[in-house]
Amino acid sequence: MSDDARWVDDPAALDDVMDELLAEPRYALDTEFHRERTYHPRLALVQLAWPGGTAIVDPLPLDVRALARLFEGPGLAVLHAAQQDLDVLTRSVGAVPARLFDTQLAAGFLGHATPSLTNLVAAELGVRLPKGDRLSDWLHRPLSADQLTYAAADVAHLLELHDRLADQLAARGRLDWALEECELLRTRPTGAGDPRHAWLRLKEVRTLRPKGKGVARAVAAWRERRAASVDQPVRTVLPDLAILGLAQRPPRTIDELKRTRGIDDRHTRGNVGHELLAAVEEGLADPVADDGRGDDELDRALRPAVTLVSAWVSQLARDERIDTALLATRADLEALLRDDPDARLKQGWRAAMVGDGVRRLVDGRAALAFDGKGGLRLLDV
Repeated sequence: MSDDARWVDDPAALDDVMDELLAEPRYALDTEFHRERTYHPRLALVQLAWPGGTAIVDPLPLDVRALARLFEGPGLAVLHAAQQDLDVLTRSVGAVPARLFDTQLAAGFLGHATPSLTNLVAAELGVRLPKGDRLSDWLHRPLSADQLTYAAADVAHLLELHDRLADQLAARGRLDWALEECELLRTRPTGAGDPRHAWLRLKEVRTLRPKGKGVARAVAAWRERRAASVDQPVRTVLPDLAILGLAQRPPRTIDELKRTRGIDDRHTRGNVGHELLAAVEEGLADPVADDGRGDDELDRALRPAVTLVSAWVSQLARDERIDTALLATRADLEALLRDDPDARLKQGWRAAMVGDGVRRLVDGRAALAFDGKGGLRLLDV
């Protein structure tokens, strides 16, 4: 661990760090957490860095809701790949920073394709971060010297990286774009989402018939709610195989439930078995047509356009040196083509760079052509 890093594990020390940081215009922030044994992520460390030093906060003996005082202050929090950090902070602290700059997201506007912190620091600053085991047990105490060094390194260069990226973005006229995306990320809903949508993450689920899809949707939603209530991973509560088995041959009795693949004694004892049967009945009474997205389903006549437009978007991303996933995802293109009023390609910089061209292409007012050098060009017709 760097010489100026502090290990913070008592309330008075944490208050001192908060006082120092509240006087700073910005600070670097990272977290370490575990979620493989629980439904909700469990915070294991909070790393903070500012020009005056580095602090590694141990949340296990502390009430980390004290961090809300910092997050609600005027300072800019600089993070890398912040989405999961925001999820765990929302649950553990009850707040996220009021201002945020995500270096991974910002780097996408300069042609970096979702870079790791190690790769981005090496590319932009010429610094090699210390190697460490990112899968180590961060909840074990005491932490090793290597773990502490690795944790401190995650925030050591974020402020310098912020300076470099912001300067490059400003020079290319894209700083406002990056700040807009960072704010959208900061305010995006966190957590697992609507349990009724959990079934869409199951493999092979789209091959089911409408009633089978209804069962899969209802049982997956039950599993999600159950996992949250007992704080266990969803697949520990009920494996995917069991959901597909219930959907293909819906049981009506406990004996039939016992004969379903993936079901064991845990799922047939007490209230659990009856809850599963109730979920099956709920699903049978509410079948799902098509792929379950209802009004969100793209008109079949426009589906070939997605492939065509995707090729142009990939070319545009290369030409403009911007991460393709940041420019427009397949979901973004489908939302625009089905005229979703909230489509990202109808708004802001994406509308001007991508959305208008897509509409011209689909409406027949433009065409794609090879430029003779292996690239694609959008031409007016």
